[in-house]
Formats: sequence, structure tokens, C-alpha cells
Amino acid sequence: MGFVVGLTGGIASGKTTVANLFHHEFGIDLVDADVVARDVVEIGSEA
Repeated sequence: MGFVVGLTGGIASGKTTVANLFHHEFGIDLVDADVVARDVVEIGSEA
């Protein structure tokens, strides 16, 4: 079983920088909730 880590923080606090470091340097899978939310409400989607 693996770990699940959630990154939180204010605007411009470095969340994306740290997430990208985890992904690119360590090969950790990344789920970006902002990207998922944009996909859900995209024009032509079912939402």
C-alpha cells in the first residue's frame, strides 16, 4: 500500500512547483484537482 499526499496552501505558495517536483524527479503519480475541475465543466461535456 502506498501513501496519498495532499498539497494545500494559499495562492502562489508553491503547490504546483512541489507537485511537479514530486512527479518529474521521483516519478510520483499526480492528480491535479484544478485540471479535473476544468475538464468536468468544459463546453460540450455532460456536466
